Order: sequence, then structure tokens, then C-alpha cells
Amino acid sequence: MAAMNPQTELRVRTLSIHVVTWNVASAAPPPDLSDLLQLNNLNLNLDVYVIGLQEMNGGIMSLLSDTAFEDPWSSFFMDVLSPLSFVKVSSVRMQGLLLLIFAKYQHLPFIQILSTKSTPTGLFGYWGNKGGVNIFLKFYGYYVSIINCHLPPHMANNDQRLEHFDRILEMQNFEAQDIPNILDHDLILWFGDMNFRIEDFGLHFVRESIKNQCYSDLWEKDQDCWEMGLCLSLQLSIAKRHDPLLREFQEGPLLFPPTYKFDKNSNNYDTSEKKRKPAWTDRILWRLKRQPQAAVHTPTLSAPHFTLFPRSYVSHMLYSISDHKPVTSTFDLELKPLVSAPLITLLPESLCTEESDLLISYSLTADFLSSPWDWIGLYKVFHISSRRACLTSPLSSGRSRELDT
Repeated sequence: MAAMNPQTELRVRTLSIHVVTWNVASAAPPPDLSDLLQLNNLNLNLDVYVIGLQEMNGGIMSLLSDTAFEDPWSSFFMDVLSPLSFVKVSSVRMQGLLLLIFAKYQHLPFIQILSTKSTPTGLFGYWGNKGGVNIFLKFYGYYVSIINCHLPPHMANNDQRLEHFDRILEMQNFEAQDIPNILDHDLILWFGDMNFRIEDFGLHFVRESIKNQCYSDLWEKDQDCWEMGLCLSLQLSIAKRHDPLLREFQEGPLLFPPTYKFDKNSNNYDTSEKKRKPAWTDRILWRLKRQPQAAVHTPTLSAPHFTLFPRSYVSHMLYSISDHKPVTSTFDLELKPLVSAPLITLLPESLCTEESDLLISYSLTADFLSSPWDWIGLYKVFHISSRRACLTSPLSSGRSRELDT
């Protein structure tokens, strides 16, 4: 991006990001998701929602309907968040996996969607019932990659889960030569139904520990993993203990009950004949870009200010439409913007009326990453107080874009 002189350099900003992951088990949206979206939390002033769902209804008729019309979950979130000045800036779906990003409209001129990607890992990589979906964007000049995944289930399939994890990561490459490798992105948010299990304890011990809220008893053997900044369950911590890449992924403390498996429409863990052992299958991880180490006699260059602080990491037990409970994490993202002006500026040349078209000219920043596939999206944002519509416009690059008006 173009360098900014001291007169135009922007101050550090703090933005709030709310991440949701939920295996909805083919269920339709419940009537009220206020708790999930923290709509009644007066202490939160959210800027971005990142929502990842797994096991949406993937039947043929449902997929055909969702191709012609918006799927029920996307429509629900848009209906709830649009009156609050949020706009759906991007989405990607692969069978039962759905990833949505909503942002306050004032941020749109500083968001550039660079790529969306689907990585199927089911049926030897040919079926999308398992795998990951990714949205890659630039946010105030920083590279951010967001991945929603669904890994293989069952206790014995740990090696397969790890193979799928690695496969999804390896496939996050990008066609444009000037886009860095995913490991060089400033932030990776990776979440979903990872299906890692509690391996070393019996069903009775696990359930008693949960009943007594002694969650530390279930991951105390994971202490080495916590010290390395990673907690994915005993299975993964043992398998990846010496993997320097995975050690760079961080997770908040597991201070909530395991989120799987519940009897539907209840808060009771599995009472079927299988009596599956509860597990923290639904997880939210993040990774910040490594900063290069300066040589001993080389002056340290000040890296751009870009830091993520977790504020909460919780499950939401009041929702019972699925055999999973949703998990959310709220982050404060502190950043010093790398751009001082919107990527694109629109200049209406006349008033818009029903009788005449609106002519708009636009200008781009000199260092904008242009593509033959660029498009300009005009988003209608309603202000509750006046019910007037205003137009704002991010510009996206890439082949798989969606436009919402």
C-alpha cells in the first residue's frame, strides 16, 4: 500500500469482532438468536460478525432451493443484522458448510474481498460433506484469512482429522502472484466442528466432571499444550506437540461445558444406546503473523500495529435445536490502518430518481490490486431513525463474488 506521511497517518483503532461456530444438524434457525449474536450486551459495540455453520441441510432439494434463493440461515442473519447497519460483505458455501462475514457499513470502503475458496476432503477429496471454506480479504490494508471447517468424526479417526486439517491448510493458495502465502497473512481465524475428542477418560468420569464443573480435570493432561498456546484436546496436543506451525495457533481457555453430544431439544448429554462421550468438538482458533527477528546489530523495525485480544470464549446452552451447542468468541482487534483513504471513491453526478438512471463516476487508489473480475457493489443500508437509504461501496477482486442489494 502507499506510504502515509505523518500528516495522513491514522491512529490505532480498536475494532470488535464476534465469531460464531455452530453445527446446526440440518435444523432451521430458531426464532431468536439475540444471545448468540450478543444483541442485548450493552457493553459491546461490534464492528464485524464472522459466522460459520456446519451441517446445514444438504439435501438435493434444499441445495437447489438455496441456489435459486437465499438459504434460510443467511436470510435470518441479514434480517436481524441489517437494521443494525451491518452488511453481508461476503459468503461462501460448500454443501453443509456456510461462512458469512458481516461488517458495519462504515468499514466497507476499507474491505477488499480477494478470494473465496472451498476445499472438500470427504470421499478422498471429491465430496464436500467434510472440508473447509475460506474467505480471504484485506481489512484496512492487512491480509486476513477466515476458515470454517468440518473434520471427520469418531474417536478412532484422529489421524484422519489431522490429515484433513493439513490438507485444508495446504490448499489455501492463491492465483495472484502478489498475494502472500496464507502463513504470511496478518491474521488467520480458523474455527468449526473439529471433532477432536477427550481420549483418556471414561464416560462416567467425564460426565461427573462436567456435572461438578471441574473442566480442568478433563484437560489437565493438556497443560503442556496450554503452555504452547494451543488447546485442541489431548488427541491433537499429543499428535502435534512438536509441530511448530500448530503451536502458533492460539485458543481461549475452555471454561464452558463440552458442546457435544446432546439430545436434541434438551440440555442432556447423549442418552441413546451409543451414549457418546461429551467432547469439545466446536472450537475457535487464531494465529497472528510471525514478525521477523532482527539481527543482533540490526536496528529493529517497528512492525505495523496489529494485535488481537480475546474478550470472551463461551458456549450458548440455551439453544437446543442441534446435538451441538454453538460457541462464540469476541475479540478486540487493535490495528493501525495501512490505508488513509477508501480503496474506491464514488462521486454521484446527479440525483437518483425513479424516472432517470443515476450516473456515478469513481476513482481508485493508485496501488489498488486490479483484476479483470473486479466489480463494484452498491449496498442499501437503512437507518432506523429516518428509514432513509444510503449507498456505500466496497470493491472486490476475484472470480467468486456475490452482490447483495
